Amino acid sequence: MDTKALFERWLNTSMDDPDLTDELNAVRGREDEIFDRFYRDLEFGTAGLRGVIGAGTNRMNIYTIRRATQGLADYLNGKNSRPSVAISYDSRIKSDVFSKEAANVLAANGIQVFLYKELMPVPALSFATRELHCDAGIMVTASHNPAKYNGYKVYGGDGCQMTETAADAVLAQINQLDIFEDVRRSDFDQAVRNGKIEWISEALIDRFIAAVLAQQVNPGVCAGAGLKLVYSPLNGAGNKPVRRVLKEIGVTDITVVPEQEYPDGHFPTCPFPNPEIKEALAKGLELSQKIGADLLLATDPDCDRVGIAVKARKEYRLLTGNQVGALLMDYICANRIAKGTMPKDPVAVKTIVSTKLVDAIGKGYGVEVRNVLTGFKYIGEQIAEMESQGHPERFIFGFEESYGYLAGTHVRDKDAVVGSMLIVEMASWYKTKGMSLVDALNALYRKFGLYCESVANFQFEGAQGMKLMADMMDSLRENPPKTIAGCEVVSVSDYKKSMTVTKEGTAQIHLPKSNVLEYHLDNGCGAIVRPSGTEPKIKLYLSVIGSDMDEINDRAAKIGADVQKRLGV
Repeated sequence: MDTKALFERWLNTSMDDPDLTDELNAVRGREDEIFDRFYRDLEFGTAGLRGVIGAGTNRMNIYTIRRATQGLADYLNGKNSRPSVAISYDSRIKSDVFSKEAANVLAANGIQVFLYKELMPVPALSFATRELHCDAGIMVTASHNPAKYNGYKVYGGDGCQMTETAADAVLAQINQLDIFEDVRRSDFDQAVRNGKIEWISEALIDRFIAAVLAQQVNPGVCAGAGLKLVYSPLNGAGNKPVRRVLKEIGVTDITVVPEQEYPDGHFPTCPFPNPEIKEALAKGLELSQKIGADLLLATDPDCDRVGIAVKARKEYRLLTGNQVGALLMDYICANRIAKGTMPKDPVAVKTIVSTKLVDAIGKGYGVEVRNVLTGFKYIGEQIAEMESQGHPERFIFGFEESYGYLAGTHVRDKDAVVGSMLIVEMASWYKTKGMSLVDALNALYRKFGLYCESVANFQFEGAQGMKLMADMMDSLRENPPKTIAGCEVVSVSDYKKSMTVTKEGTAQIHLPKSNVLEYHLDNGCGAIVRPSGTEPKIKLYLSVIGSDMDEINDRAAKIGADVQKRLGV
C-alpha cells in the first residue's frame, strides 16, 4: 500500500486517540509530510522503537505501540508456557498512556503484566524484570531525546536490552500483523481486577533501593563531609529514587532545581533534556552559582544517565562522561583495595568509544578492563558471563562515555541512581581531603597521563537521512584513509567485517558485528565513526593524547576536521 493509500486508511479509521485524527486532518494535502509519516514502519530493533510522537506508521502512537506489543506477545507465547512482562515509563508525553496500551495487549494475550504505579527509571525496570523472574521488560522512554520523541525499549529476562537475534524474531512477528485488525486488547481496569495486570509493590521498590545502597564504597563518608549539592531530575523519573538514596547515605544539603523538579514531558526549560549538554544544565548552574554549591548533579528523563558540574574556584566546570568514568574507576579501585573489599580477579567493562584512561587505571591497579561494543547491553552480557561462571562479584564497574555508569549486578543497564550515589560519595570523600573532583582529575592525569576525548554528532533527518548515512559509511570502507591530519593510520578496525587491518596483516575482532570504523594513528591518537543505533545521526569520537592541552587541542582540531571532510559533513 502506498503512502497516500495508507494516509487515507488512517484518516478514515475511527481513532481511539483524537489527537491523531486532528493531526491527520492538519496534514491533508501536504505530500512531503504525509510521505514522511507513512513511507515506512517505525523501525524495531535492539533498542525497540523510537520516533516522533504523532499519527502515522513512522510515528510513536498507540497503534504502533499496540502492534509492536502484539508482536512481542506472539514471540513470548511461542517460547514460554506462562510468560510475564514488567513495564515502566518515564515523564515523556503519552508515556503513561503507551505503558497502559502495552499492558492491555499483553494481558489480552494471556501474559502476566507487572506495572509500576508511577514513573520509574530504567534501572528500576531492569531490576523488576530480574527480581520478578519476567521473560521480558518494557520501558517507555526516549531517553534524552527532545520532547517531540518517545520510545519503547524491550528487555530480555536477564534485564539487558533485547539482543539482535531476539529483536529480529520479534520484528518477524510484527511484520505479519495488520496495525488495526490483528491486535488483541483487554480492558485495563478489568485486567487489573482479574489479576492479569498487577501493580508493582512498594516492597520491590525498597529492594531496588537497598541493592543500590549496597554498592557504597565508603559507607558513612557523606554524613560528615558537608557537601553542598544542587540536583536536577530534568523533569524526569529520577526525582524520587535519587533523592531517597542520597538522603539514605547522609546527604542533607540538597537543593533541587525548582523548574525541573516535577515530571513534565514538554521539558520547558531544556528543549534537549540531555545532561551531556550545557544548555540542559543552565538552570542548575545558575542555582549552583547562587547558593555556592560544591556539585551540580543532573539525571536525564529516564534516569539512566547522570551529568555533573564541579565548583572550581569561582566557576563551575562540566565534567565529561569519560572524565567521571575515569574518576569513579580510580575511586572504586583505590578504596576497595584499601578497605580489603576488592574481589579476586576484578573486572571493569567499558565500551570501545570510551576513554583509554580507564585501561591505564585498570593496569595500574591490577584490574582487567574489557572493551565491548557501544550499548550497555554488551556490558550486561559480560556481567552475565561472570555470573554463569559463578563469580558475579568480579564485576566492579561498568561505564560508557555517554554518561552511563553501573556498579553492582542488581541491574543490567546503566543506572543513574547508583551513579548519582557513587559520584556524591566520591565528591564527599575528596572533600574530606580538601580536594574537589577537578583536583582529583588533575591528580589522575599526573599519575596516568593526559587523555582527552570528544564526540561530534551529525544529524540526518527525514526519509533520505538513513540512506545518506549508509552511503557515507560505504565510502569510508571503499576508500580507507592512509593518513589522517598528516599522521599515518597504523590500523583500521572494521567491526562490521570483524577484522583489524595493519601493515603486518589482519586480526579477527571477537565481538558481535557492528557498523563501526576505528582508526589508530601513529601518534597514539584515534578516531571512531559510528552511526547511532537509536537516532538518525553519525557520531565521530576522537581520542587524543599529548604532553599538554595546547598540543591535545591542536591534534583534536586537525583530526576532527580531516575526518569530517572525508565524511562530507
